[in-house]
Amino acid sequence: MAKRISVTRESLTGRNERFRDNYTGTNMTRSQFVRAIEQGGYLNYHVRNIRGVKTPVSNPDQSRNNNLG
Repeated sequence: MAKRISVTRESLTGRNERFRDNYTGTNMTRSQFVRAIEQGGYLNYHVRNIRGVKTPVSNPDQSRNNNLG
């Protein structure tokens, strides 16, 4: 089974900036993905505040299949 979310662009500092939902084909910016997570659209992901920026992260578990990056 393919990963649900793939990172498609990182900033020069390594922050994930653009994402693709591989199940629906939807491309999202970081802020769009954050909003979708906060609205309950992605249950295996949550939002952390990293250096003042809302950042999507995968929930910790033993699967590598849902890790961002």
